[in-house]
Amino acid sequence: MIMNMKRYQMTILVFQKVKKIWQKQFRSFKNRLQILIFCKAREELLKIQKERDFHRMHHKRTVQEKNKLINDLKGLKLHYASYEPTIRVLHEKHHTLLKQKMLTSLQRDRAVKQISRIQATSMYAVSGCGNSVPEIRAIPGREKEYAPEGPTQNDLHGTREQDKYKTKMKNKMDSKFPTAMQPNPNLYFCKENNRPAKFDYKLNNIFRLHSLPVSCIAIHPRKDILVSCGEDHIWKLVGLPKGNVLLTGCSHTDWLSNCCFHPSGNKLATASGDTTVKLWDLSKGNCILTFEGHGHAVWSCTWHTCGDFVASSSLDTTSKIWDVNSERCRCTLYGHTDSVNSIEFFPYSNTLLTGSADKSLSLWDARTGKCEQTLYGHMHSINDATFAPRGHIIASCDSCGVTKLWDFRKLLPIVSIDTGPSPGNEVNFDLSGRVLAQASGNGVIHLLDLKSGAIHRLMGHENEAHTVVFSHDGESLFSGGSDGTVRKWS
Repeated sequence: MIMNMKRYQMTILVFQKVKKIWQKQFRSFKNRLQILIFCKAREELLKIQKERDFHRMHHKRTVQEKNKLINDLKGLKLHYASYEPTIRVLHEKHHTLLKQKMLTSLQRDRAVKQISRIQATSMYAVSGCGNSVPEIRAIPGREKEYAPEGPTQNDLHGTREQDKYKTKMKNKMDSKFPTAMQPNPNLYFCKENNRPAKFDYKLNNIFRLHSLPVSCIAIHPRKDILVSCGEDHIWKLVGLPKGNVLLTGCSHTDWLSNCCFHPSGNKLATASGDTTVKLWDLSKGNCILTFEGHGHAVWSCTWHTCGDFVASSSLDTTSKIWDVNSERCRCTLYGHTDSVNSIEFFPYSNTLLTGSADKSLSLWDARTGKCEQTLYGHMHSINDATFAPRGHIIASCDSCGVTKLWDFRKLLPIVSIDTGPSPGNEVNFDLSGRVLAQASGNGVIHLLDLKSGAIHRLMGHENEAHTVVFSHDGESLFSGGSDGTVRKWS
């Protein structure tokens, strides 16, 4: 019994020694672990403190740069404000000088005519006093052209010309803007058209029409015919679907920028870099009227629904409304501060839409020439703007590829679509108003589904695409590019 007690005591002593050893080892491990954790935490803390100091310095530098930019912007605004009255005065002086220049040119022309008449009379009087007969060289077929005329004949000729001019001006009275316009037929068409929108266009044909880039395509309002304008100074009337050239017009002296069919389809208006707008009779193929008055290149033109007025926009920051019957400019629209790149009449109304390089859209009353509303939102130069067939939406595109849709009734932006950075050169709706096509600077034709917001892309142009337009049935689409070709998609 005593032996067992001793064994138990020895065993307890051994366990106590082992316990002490384990406790000592545990304390040492615990101390080492604490030291390691402390070192790592210290390293992390130093790292975080360094990052904090770096970001604090960066924040201070950013705040300083922001304050500097704010001060610079305030200075620039003050600087611009100081120049604004001077610019306004210079603008008024410029218009006054232009008017004086026109009056001076008219007086000069009158003086030149009077001098020529006096010289002719004096020469005839001198020759009559000397009893000498003026020598006349007879050229076959031109005897009448070079035959000398006496003062009496000159007076008779001048009187006849004045009578012709007075008769002509009596017959050519100013047109009146319609007050009771017929309702837009596209409203009923869009309600009845329940066909799904088409996006699966495929490249069907390529028409090689111009030697230089195609600037504009217009579809005939009633026939399967299109007109293409190019930078080679000519326009071509093309039959569809074969693409055979029916007519060619070549009276402009510089590149063509835009064209538009008369509502009846029997006339064509073309705008050009030679600062003129020309009207063409498509039954004969000749130019019947030329409007001159812009100071720089004309970018765009559009017909009024009544067919008596043509509006044009120009690089000279103005737009003009031309009366076809009286053959004169009825009104000049001032307001934009940069090139006016686009102009279009609202369907079946007297409202005009202009898009400008000053990044704004303006709505004008054509009867008064006053700007009724200006829309801001683009950050870059506006290249084109158009109404939807129903007239409830405006679409515009700018030089960085941003396309915006505007609610025409509320005059508010609806949505902005960025397809950049390549510029958007032209936008056009299909007849249903549910699909918007954009011609892009990278050669892609973007089709926007206005219902779902999806964007479809047509790849086929090798270079820049300048213009795009839908056929009336929406089954085909035509685009013009910088390679001088018109491409048909169907």
